Amino acid sequence: MKIFAKIRFYWGAFIISFNTALLMIPALMLFGKYKSTIVHHINRITLFLMGGKIEQVGEMDKTADMYIMNHQGIVDIIALEALQNNHLRWVAKKELFDVFWFGNLLRHGEMISLNRGNKTGLRKLIKDVEESKNILHRPVAIFPEGTRTDKQALLSFKQGTKMIAQKLNLRVQPIVITGSKWLLNEHNYTAHSGTVNYTFLDSIEVKG
Repeated sequence: MKIFAKIRFYWGAFIISFNTALLMIPALMLFGKYKSTIVHHINRITLFLMGGKIEQVGEMDKTADMYIMNHQGIVDIIALEALQNNHLRWVAKKELFDVFWFGNLLRHGEMISLNRGNKTGLRKLIKDVEESKNILHRPVAIFPEGTRTDKQALLSFKQGTKMIAQKLNLRVQPIVITGSKWLLNEHNYTAHSGTVNYTFLDSIEVKG
């Protein structure tokens, strides 16, 4: 049955690319006032067409300044955006902003670019998170492991995330994601219908 899992992977990749290029980016350009709602509903459609469902444990803290979570792949973002409509501002590595379709999506969504190979990257990230909190009033979503993993378990978090939270006195909610790798596995190019699970842990007031 592995051949069907391969076919499903390319179907999923097509759906993600098609909805991003022909639905989401034009909608964000034309109706920028409704960015959060556009992203929410199109990602719900994307997840449905991929054969995915969502389950959650606990509640998302709508007062949190930052959400931190483990990272398995692009489905982590798709499913969380489909689950809620809280106008998240995602932190993404700078290289993704240079990709034609997804770079346009990130720019029009006013997401945060992070240059991990630059010494000034952390200073810029602090400034961007502060802007998100005090000016844009948008919570930041970040994968503090700094990379995707083919395991379910959490990797050790990068120290920069803790430093930012302390410096800006952020309210942080950890989220544990499981099941997204089964829905679309970007490491071995397979996909299956399945459920993405989000466990919302208690929020933490981080003081500097």
